[in-house]
Amino acid sequence: MPLLDDEPRSVVADLVGRVSPHDNQETGDQREILGWVASGAPLFRVQSPATPPRHLAVYFALLDDNHRQIVLVDHVKAGCWLLPGGHVDDGENPATTVIREAEEELGIAARFHEELGGGNPFFLTVTQTRGADSHTDVTLWFVLAADRGQAIVPDPREFRGISWFGLDEPIDWAASTFDPQMHRFVDKLRTALVATGVSSR
Repeated sequence: MPLLDDEPRSVVADLVGRVSPHDNQETGDQREILGWVASGAPLFRVQSPATPPRHLAVYFALLDDNHRQIVLVDHVKAGCWLLPGGHVDDGENPATTVIREAEEELGIAARFHEELGGGNPFFLTVTQTRGADSHTDVTLWFVLAADRGQAIVPDPREFRGISWFGLDEPIDWAASTFDPQMHRFVDKLRTALVATGVSSR
């Protein structure tokens, strides 16, 4: 649901406040994001690629519970494996951004994972982007329910390819080939899966 013109700041603050931080860094990021939202600073990107230089973005993880796997995309501009996602349009609810980007980037209908946030973010980060036009993404990470067998049609303008990655595979999630916060997200996701009893192995 798009945000009303007079409430985007309070809605974003509410979404951010619903996240239970996993570690000290996420606690600090949550505090920083809430302060930024309350400060009156612009929240949304109004001109590509980096105006204003700090703005809201979303990631979404497609999670297959049964196989304990997530989808990552080989991102053309970033030059590494990331979760799909995008920038939040001016006045848009970040959950709506996820729905829009899932359709645009992967050709799928988003189904929020009810045990891992539902339509609320699961994880929060504040990250300086790599490469040209570097800027700060304030990113809300959502989890979607998915199935390895479902049809996914990645946008070739955005991605070189996509792949399913196993949460239990011996992967160095902290490597430079992944988003710099991916190892922390995977750790939180593994912990949540055990706590909720969604899947176990």
